[in-house]
Amino acid sequence: MFTRRGLVGAAAVFAGVGVVSGRAQAASLPEAPRTTTNTMQPPLVPTSGPDYQPVVTLNGWTLPWRVNGDWKEFHLVAEPVEREFAPGMTARLWGYNGQSPGPTIECVEGDKVRIFVTNKLPEHTTVHWHGMLLPNGMDGVGGLTQPHIEPDKTFVYEFQIKESGTFMYHPHSDEMVQMAMGMMGMFIVHPRDPKVRRVDRDFIFMMSSYAIDPGTSLPRVSEMTDFNMWTWNSRVFPGIDPLPVRLGDRTRVRMANLTMTNHPIHLHGHHFSLTCTDGGWVPESAQRPETTIDVPVGAIRAFDVIANNPGDWAFHCHKSHHTMNAMGHNTRNFIGAKQKALTKAIRSVVPDYMPMGSAGMAEMGAMEMPMPDNTLPMMTGFGQFGPIEMGGMFTVVKVRESLARNDYRDPGPYKNPEGTVAYEFKGPTTEPARRS
Repeated sequence: MFTRRGLVGAAAVFAGVGVVSGRAQAASLPEAPRTTTNTMQPPLVPTSGPDYQPVVTLNGWTLPWRVNGDWKEFHLVAEPVEREFAPGMTARLWGYNGQSPGPTIECVEGDKVRIFVTNKLPEHTTVHWHGMLLPNGMDGVGGLTQPHIEPDKTFVYEFQIKESGTFMYHPHSDEMVQMAMGMMGMFIVHPRDPKVRRVDRDFIFMMSSYAIDPGTSLPRVSEMTDFNMWTWNSRVFPGIDPLPVRLGDRTRVRMANLTMTNHPIHLHGHHFSLTCTDGGWVPESAQRPETTIDVPVGAIRAFDVIANNPGDWAFHCHKSHHTMNAMGHNTRNFIGAKQKALTKAIRSVVPDYMPMGSAGMAEMGAMEMPMPDNTLPMMTGFGQFGPIEMGGMFTVVKVRESLARNDYRDPGPYKNPEGTVAYEFKGPTTEPARRS
């Protein structure tokens, strides 16, 4: 849970702080809220200043701030964290304020922002504000634009937000290790005019990949290609939050990619339009209908969709091996192999041996086989009709007429109207006629 000790959202003001400007203000270090929860936290609704629809972070939260004169002040703490990928597996990562990814930073176009960064890692770090237009000395590239932040030191970043849009933050200091360990977060800037690009619901998540050997909990940071955990906000299916959406809502989904490959993200049951990148808003004249959007490495893509089709709609990466967990990698191919004699021989030594893979791997989705500790099965998750047979980058968009305006709770399985579910044919099952 949050530990704020008196910090209350956007309107919190520390008593006794004078209305001054410049670096004299930075003498007072703000609180660094922290959480280790794995479930989506309610949006941080603004209580003063410009109105906007706050974002909701899948399996995450928004970082509270304090108002100090005409500055919004945030405090990030870079530190080792533990993150549950899904029930049954926890990874030892690096992140911010108790989580990986770190909390979402949310502000408004034109805001003056001061961000304190305290380093509790065993090595130096920095923070780069990816996609944002700011003074060179605030860009966060260690050695080039600033000194590295050594362990137990705190640095201050100060800049005024020039443009609204979707951005992110991550280190530019021992980058290969620190991003491979999970150091990243989202930075959302809302338009100052509340009517511009307004939506009813606004979801965000970051894509990251990890190489974690079965039975272990520490990523192999030197890995370049053979990743086995493909995550959204350092979670894998069935641990990724669903996206509850009210029927008819204009909904935005913002996705950042800090893996080492692109991801074609596909939504079932709807058509949507690309509306924003980390370079800014896409003009309406340049938008086109899509069902899949490719998110390149080191980039952000956001789409807007009208949720006009009720149901439980799959939402996932369309690279099939990105919807599998660790136990699905490096599996031998036994499709078509006759294992009867081999199985008999092995069972004489290992009575519980189960042959697998000769007719595909679907049976993995329903089995609960013994595995090494802290390891997830290749495919898992159950729906109202049976095993879903997914892992990794997969979740569900749940469109419901009955949801209240600001209700983000999981509404449970969709109740399909009678006669609208695919069904088994009960007629004669003779061999179908075929034309040569």
